Amino acid sequence: MKVIEGNIASPLGFSADGLHAGFKRKKLDFGWIVSEVPANVAGVFTTNKVIAAPLILTQSCIENEGQMQAIVVNSGIANSCTGEQGLRDAQTMQQWAAEKLHIKKEYVGVASTGVIGEMMPMNILENGFSKLVINGNADDFAKSILTTDKDTKTCVVTETFDKDIVTTAGVAKGSGMIHPNMATMLAFITCDANISTQTLQQALSEIVQITFNQITVDGDTSTNDMVIVMSNGCTNNKEILPNTSDYIKFKAMLFHVMQDLAKKIAKDGEGATKLIEVNVTGAQNSESARMIAKCIVGSSLVKTAIFGEDPNWGRIIAAAGYADTTFNPNQIDIAIGNITVLSKSTPIHFDKEEMQDIMSKDEVTIHMNLNGGQCEGKAWGCDLSYDYVKINALYTT
Repeated sequence: MKVIEGNIASPLGFSADGLHAGFKRKKLDFGWIVSEVPANVAGVFTTNKVIAAPLILTQSCIENEGQMQAIVVNSGIANSCTGEQGLRDAQTMQQWAAEKLHIKKEYVGVASTGVIGEMMPMNILENGFSKLVINGNADDFAKSILTTDKDTKTCVVTETFDKDIVTTAGVAKGSGMIHPNMATMLAFITCDANISTQTLQQALSEIVQITFNQITVDGDTSTNDMVIVMSNGCTNNKEILPNTSDYIKFKAMLFHVMQDLAKKIAKDGEGATKLIEVNVTGAQNSESARMIAKCIVGSSLVKTAIFGEDPNWGRIIAAAGYADTTFNPNQIDIAIGNITVLSKSTPIHFDKEEMQDIMSKDEVTIHMNLNGGQCEGKAWGCDLSYDYVKINALYTT
């Protein structure tokens, strides 16, 4: 597998565009991804019981059609908690895209992100559609889906299947309202491989558990989250089938893209100054390891300690203790970076200056060994800073 420079339109047969329609004052806020041919599609969606209109529509299309040829996205307005009118507006958004592209409306996915409870301004939406083009600026698409994000998030990899080079690309947004099990994040992945809808969904469902579902910024789960994977078969490779070496290679590609985007989302959390990675080993099963890692990285006390560059391991072990799983609390090893601070649940003296050097970096890794098994899990998050409060206190004003 090779990581390359590129964007969401790098796989064969895909294009994208992004522009300023007027949902936001100045920033790019509207775009689409388009495939030359209908692509097999898989998706995962928010676990929030309050589901935005675009998700209801897009999820229905994926379940009924199993294919998608375009997805159109706006930022600034979430079209969530907008009742029957919100659903009609999402359907109009779908219809206008289909008419412009001359494709079935059921082949168009819709996604929105932004403020909850505001109606979709249809005049602005119409203005956006008048400007969108096929084969537009794919880098601008990555900018058009952002809300409070500071940076765009993309990843592109290639892999050889027999003599065919398959490309997988991903783009994402997410900064606040991020919590495990899908949160305020949108992620779109394109691929030119020949793979069925069922196999694609299987791969996505497996990998999301150890990537996007292992990030947390603030513990809030949004109404608008989705991850969509479209694979259009334009490479003409031999079909990738489950339980084969090609499937393993394909999953490795998808995993790399999804983990890379997940870590970038965590690092770009609202007001964040540091990325936190938690590695839990020695667990009885992988699920327990992942649960403990999520509890640690999601702890407000751990997050504030990392922001303050305070190596307070007591907060780390306390967060592990309220995870909904069992382990021996008397056998825990903890290290921050490469410095051990706890061995078999006994404090270890460490050099404070050396620790300060580790804590001052923009990425801090916490290691916990439960010494109770052979399984492991990871989670990612960010610190909790003063700016997080400022951003969210003034979000709609």
